[in-house]
Amino acid sequence: MIPILDAKFKRQLQDVADLILSEVNVKEIEYLEDTAGVLVKSIKPNFKTLGPKYGKIMKQIATIVTQFNQNDIQEFEKNSVVEINVEGQQVMLDSNDVEIITQDIPGWLVQTEGGLTVALDISISQELKEEGIAREFVNRIQNLRKDSGFEVNDKIAVKILQHNEINDAITKNKNYICTETLATQLDLVSELNEGVTVDFDHDLSTLITIKKLN
Repeated sequence: MIPILDAKFKRQLQDVADLILSEVNVKEIEYLEDTAGVLVKSIKPNFKTLGPKYGKIMKQIATIVTQFNQNDIQEFEKNSVVEINVEGQQVMLDSNDVEIITQDIPGWLVQTEGGLTVALDISISQELKEEGIAREFVNRIQNLRKDSGFEVNDKIAVKILQHNEINDAITKNKNYICTETLATQLDLVSELNEGVTVDFDHDLSTLITIKKLN
């Protein structure tokens, strides 16, 4: 989930959305047009930059900044600058003069840097867990193909030793696994006397074999 500062920023994100999804392994990007009620932010002055720039009125500037509400902070992020009146003097602040902090959302990881905020949903549904297992199998099978010296277009048969923790993931994502690995056969078997061990988290492991088809 990414708050959208303006239409241009959204277009820039959309232009590289596929790359982002691929590189960070997320399912979708949600563009958040209005952060009200979703993200809560706070702002504090950066005395390291304010001191040298504004000296005697630094404390007054800091007081005004800490009184910014959510709308003020959102506009500041959108424009990257804000103009305030301090004792009759117009003061222009930029993003280097403050630090904007986004409060954590239960079930999410939130990070803000340079006006950009990203919230990552870290809750794992059963479906996502199964998709992750399927992707791991694809990775292992591809490595096995390479280690076995198979050609890129070689069709293969795959056997996977059954395990209660992975059976559903393999069954539900069978087409995906077969397509990605050029497997025309993929079987879950109750016995497998040889093969390569595939390890997962939580002491979960199983065996897998691949065979090139003529």
